[in-house]
Amino acid sequence: MTTTPLSPPFPRPKLVATDLDGTLLRSNGSLSERTRSALEAAKEAGIRIALVTGRPPRCVPALMESIGRHFVIAANGAALYAPDGTAMQISPMRSDAATELVARLRGAVPGVSFAVEYETAYGREPDYPSWSFGKDAVELIGPAEDLLTPAPGRHVLKLLAHHPTLPLDVFYEQARRSAGSSAETTHSTGLSLVEFSAPGVTKAAMLLAWSGGLGIGTDEIAAFGDMPNDLPMLRAVGASYAMANAHPDVVRTARCRTPSNDEDGVAQALERFVAAPPADVALC
Repeated sequence: MTTTPLSPPFPRPKLVATDLDGTLLRSNGSLSERTRSALEAAKEAGIRIALVTGRPPRCVPALMESIGRHFVIAANGAALYAPDGTAMQISPMRSDAATELVARLRGAVPGVSFAVEYETAYGREPDYPSWSFGKDAVELIGPAEDLLTPAPGRHVLKLLAHHPTLPLDVFYEQARRSAGSSAETTHSTGLSLVEFSAPGVTKAAMLLAWSGGLGIGTDEIAAFGDMPNDLPMLRAVGASYAMANAHPDVVRTARCRTPSNDEDGVAQALERFVAAPPADVALC
């Protein structure tokens, strides 16, 4: 394992925040038994676990069933859930601001199509690729402007934009410029797909607001990630880990390295945290 040296001693983290796809989960989407055991051992050692993902809230019940009862920060920081599945906080986009963003993107990037993530449903335009959104999800189809119209019990947590031909880096830069300060702009899939959240809504913002309320400092948090939507979280914590399979920007940003998701890199770090004396943990 290649690491960035840190000067010991370091206390055992009080909180571990981990991305899912490409980080905690293997490339086939499964959770290894080694990782499952490491998560449980960390909890038994008094370490809080937060699953921090771009996946929408409607995926939370299935995540808890397959991974375990942990805290979940979903939709790139737009929603926080307790281990019993109770919503603790949501940070939706303003419908008018999202509608204005759609108009700017249509003008700047012809051919763009949109999808919208709500709390328990999603919507997409007819031209937006019909990737799997979950077997039990409620799907709405129509123009983005209609999907963004306020409705009772329907909060917009994330707006997604796709382009059928532009390379991701080109599309992302055009989308980021169009959004400006009106939205947080990121990407996480490697496809020509860009994600927008309300201003100030990131994985880091929700993580720090929640952990701060628990009295946990940023230097008491270890975080793991692999894609650009993890960057704010990795920059915000004391011990940041890039997976061996991570995006180059994540590798440059994170303080530590750990093996790939298919090599149970998160589990290997958790095992070290639990095995070492609480006051003297080799983070990297």
